[in-house]
Amino acid sequence: MDNDFIYDEHWASNYQNFARMHGRIAEVDETVTFLEGYSRGGCALELGIGDGRVAVPLSDRGVRVHGIDNSDSMLEQLAKRTDLVKAWKENIADFKTAQRYNLVYCVYNTFQLLFTRDAQLACLRSAAEVLDDQGILVIEFDVPALEGFVNGQKTTTVLVDHENTILNAHVHDPLKQNLVSSLLWFSGASVRRLPYRARYVYPQELDTMAERAGLKLAERWGDWARGAFTEGSKRHVSVYRRTTQ
Repeated sequence: MDNDFIYDEHWASNYQNFARMHGRIAEVDETVTFLEGYSRGGCALELGIGDGRVAVPLSDRGVRVHGIDNSDSMLEQLAKRTDLVKAWKENIADFKTAQRYNLVYCVYNTFQLLFTRDAQLACLRSAAEVLDDQGILVIEFDVPALEGFVNGQKTTTVLVDHENTILNAHVHDPLKQNLVSSLLWFSGASVRRLPYRARYVYPQELDTMAERAGLKLAERWGDWARGAFTEGSKRHVSVYRRTTQ
């Protein structure tokens, strides 16, 4: 990920709860089933592997999984879960490895944490270079939802229950397609502030960038269960193949 943003120890310690609230824990089996089908029994590389939410169950199915992340805290979380997944610290915007992979994947909006178009293009080029001749790149990404901004600002309610109040505050720069955000988590007498930055990308722009990196869209789905991608879809799972051998 962009070196300007790193999941520090505060994010790492709260990541499982955050992912669970957004339904990402409940859908892990669907995610892994989808990815396993493209691994062809070989080796997969996860960009932004984090704590292994996807990599560990994919490894449990017999896929050899490697991973890259720029966060020591997240890599420590992964190491506590398994010693079967090889992972190392590196920036996914500009990485190199001699290994060639059947599958490279980047899930749960990790790609948008690369804060510039140049960094995103570099990531796609790096991914294309490490794919084998029949290799597949899979990216999961939300469709940008920009309604509700007033003077470039918006605050949304993520969760309110008897224990927690979670708010998300955003500042929007439409020219750079950037969002600078803070998650404010009130629980009892404690308050946690979890900042992050993102560059959103529309599906058509992602396809254009992929083409510049030597990749071509092969499939696009609305979710990991292969639901149709439609005008009303809130995210997409896009599958790219190499155009050059």
